[in-house]
Amino acid sequence: MRPDHVSPSPPSLRARRILLRGSWRTENIGDVGHTPGMLRLIHEYLPGVEVTLWPSDIGNGVEAMLLRAFPRLRIAQTEAELKTALADCDLLLHGSATSLAQTDPIERWIQQGNKPYGVYGITLAPAGDKAQALVFNPGLTDRQRTLLSGARFLYLRDGVSLKFARQAGITCPVIEFGPDSAFGVKLRDDAKAAAFLQDRRLEDGRFLCVIPRLRNTPFWGVGRAPQTDFDKHKHAVNEQNKEADFEKVRAALIAFVRETGLKVLLCPECDDHMLLNKVMILDRLPEDVRAKTVWYETFWPMDEAVGVYARALGLLSMDMHSPIMATANGTPAIVCRWWQQTSKGVMWQDIGLGDWLFDLDEEKNGDRITSAVLSLARAPDAARARAAKAMDFVHERQRATMSVMARELQARPAP
Repeated sequence: MRPDHVSPSPPSLRARRILLRGSWRTENIGDVGHTPGMLRLIHEYLPGVEVTLWPSDIGNGVEAMLLRAFPRLRIAQTEAELKTALADCDLLLHGSATSLAQTDPIERWIQQGNKPYGVYGITLAPAGDKAQALVFNPGLTDRQRTLLSGARFLYLRDGVSLKFARQAGITCPVIEFGPDSAFGVKLRDDAKAAAFLQDRRLEDGRFLCVIPRLRNTPFWGVGRAPQTDFDKHKHAVNEQNKEADFEKVRAALIAFVRETGLKVLLCPECDDHMLLNKVMILDRLPEDVRAKTVWYETFWPMDEAVGVYARALGLLSMDMHSPIMATANGTPAIVCRWWQQTSKGVMWQDIGLGDWLFDLDEEKNGDRITSAVLSLARAPDAARARAAKAMDFVHERQRATMSVMARELQARPAP
């Protein structure tokens, strides 16, 4: 059942209120996408339910973008607004994130009394898992296990996390695969996207988006010295591997341009990606390929990015959420990852796109990545059909997860 065919909610559901904890970082359009994706799912599957957002960061134009798209959205930014939301809302929803990102808010919610909470679309890898070893020093503390067990539902966005959660002694009544909420993103600035494409002479369906990434996100700042010993270690890992990683992506890009004659757009998912695109890709391309390559020099809003992705032939991405939002809007995406990232990349296999997922630690020369990229141009209709089939599975899981959320809201005493 597709979202636009969902039956109306019963009248008793329409006065229910959800407090959504999310909106983690605005320098990453993937983090930005979690919130409008979740809001859209609630709007379509639970019509009439009121939502208050409890954000970490909605600066850089994100607040205005959300309110344009969801004018009834309430945002708790002051302590007084938060106290009101904690008292009035019926369910706390911890949004998609790299892990159980926030425990203090859940504990504060529990203090409000016997009201349900749930966790939607997170990664939860085990301690010592190579997939997270250099990123988060992960592990499931006793407190985290207790909080997750107290949730009414726990949705994991990748199969590795799902397997771990089921074996970790968590006693939550619902532990299932649940897609990252960014799969719900339909928020697009089509006018701005069209204007950009016209200005850069990019034609609909005739360009490939390329998104870069270092193995460890340089939170210490692009071009500045690492600040801690752990940062220095991550920086060294980035420096040690970036040439081999980007060489495989450049090879695929070069083959794409030379075989198809189509263009490439180098674009960012995070605010360190513009410099990466220039230094690691654009400046190292042969002249004939550089002539057909467009570099997006500045960071961009999520809704403009999604508008551009929707018009692309496809994506070749070293990051995760641009592929999610592109696929949600009909555009096929190839994902490259490595062991320093979390296990979230496994979701591409979970939704049926495993042969568009590449581990750069295992790819010796990048030939398979090149073949996959060329297949997008050789058979674009087939590629879009594959993306649509993957989204059929995502839509079914969205429907199932939102049915559980509706049940929890309905189980609350009438307001």
